[in-house]
Amino acid sequence: MTRKHGEATPFRQAALIIVDVQNDFCPGGRLAVPDGDRVVPVINQLAPLFPVVVTTQDWHPANHCSFEAQGGPWPPHCVQGSAGAELHPALDRQHVTARVKKGMRADADAYSGFEGTDDTGHTLAEILRQHGVTEIYVTGLATDYCVRATVLDGLKQGFKVHVVTDAIRGVNVKPGDDARALEEMRSAGASLETSAEVLSHADVPARGSTGAAYRGSEGSVGE
Repeated sequence: MTRKHGEATPFRQAALIIVDVQNDFCPGGRLAVPDGDRVVPVINQLAPLFPVVVTTQDWHPANHCSFEAQGGPWPPHCVQGSAGAELHPALDRQHVTARVKKGMRADADAYSGFEGTDDTGHTLAEILRQHGVTEIYVTGLATDYCVRATVLDGLKQGFKVHVVTDAIRGVNVKPGDDARALEEMRSAGASLETSAEVLSHADVPARGSTGAAYRGSEGSVGE
């Protein structure tokens, strides 16, 4: 029997969080994460398992404090209304339940998805609790910044947190930043799992996956 969207029993109180899979963070973008677009097919395979799927997006004003012109560390990226701020075109949106935007104030940075709101002003935590979610599976970009912050905040909010290791990629401003972020998330209480392991809970075979764990720049990258 084919399950309908979100009916996979192990995930009935779970949500898939897709962090910042935006054009500016993918190859060709203003702040491209190496191989950032390679998370998309993995995420697309996972999304049908979950009754709740939430995307997050950086949504910055042109004078955002994180930009170099304002003394911040980053080039301009994900400017409100720009093509670079849009979700990657290959990301399957049909299962998306809510979209959260963050970093919308010029004077405040926001790495964590839990710092954003949807168009009605609800925070990510509120959206999840409204849907009865108790655990989250985090994917997206980038491991050492917005994924890390979202995972750590999810734990602080009391959610059980899983990091899907072949559905994330790191920036690595300093070599090994992504590996250190993974260890920090693990030490804080997050579970690190490959997409193949997640899919196995629902008896769904992984397409084109070796099941290799992403261990950051010092190890396998799910290739």
